[in-house]
Amino acid sequence: MKWLWLLLLASVALAGDGARLYYSRTFPGSAPPYFDITLESNGDVVYREAVDDDFPTKFRLSDSETAQVFGLADKLDHFKHPLESPLKVAFMGTKIFRYELGAEKDEVKFNYTEDLNGQALLDWFERMADSAQQRDNLERAAKYDHLGVMHAVELLAGAYERKRMVGLDQFLPILDRISKNENYMHQARALAAEIAESIRKGGP
Repeated sequence: MKWLWLLLLASVALAGDGARLYYSRTFPGSAPPYFDITLESNGDVVYREAVDDDFPTKFRLSDSETAQVFGLADKLDHFKHPLESPLKVAFMGTKIFRYELGAEKDEVKFNYTEDLNGQALLDWFERMADSAQQRDNLERAAKYDHLGVMHAVELLAGAYERKRMVGLDQFLPILDRISKNENYMHQARALAAEIAESIRKGGP
């Protein structure tokens, strides 16, 4: 199995060099009602909650995470075919996948898909969004609401245990700052240190 994984990493590195994946979800009434994510082939992620967002959230996926996401895009033939399910289902937001590589640009729009690879890729992008939102929430609390830090760390801990977080290294700087700052509650500092230690050991 190890050689298969190495082959996947190599194929993504070659085929995905300079490639970009884009995902957006527009769902009025949800929170947020719009967001989009751009993933570069080197793992760089940009998360925005408005098309003209001047202060997007940026982080990086690991090599293995990036390989898995681009591998799913490969299985979906870079979105050259429809993904929308013929089933009549409730509206769950307009979603767009797009693949860009040089002059190549293919995208697909859908509300709901039954394609297992499409569902898996959707979950990856939704976890990227969850991760960006959790980090933004934690950083806001740490800066402006010291009493709210405990709640923010608990929310992160819950998402982390459910394996909804990706690009885990992005959380280490803020968790370390919280764990070492005596202005925060002891419980918040201890939980932040516990999450950081678990991340450094390889995850939950």
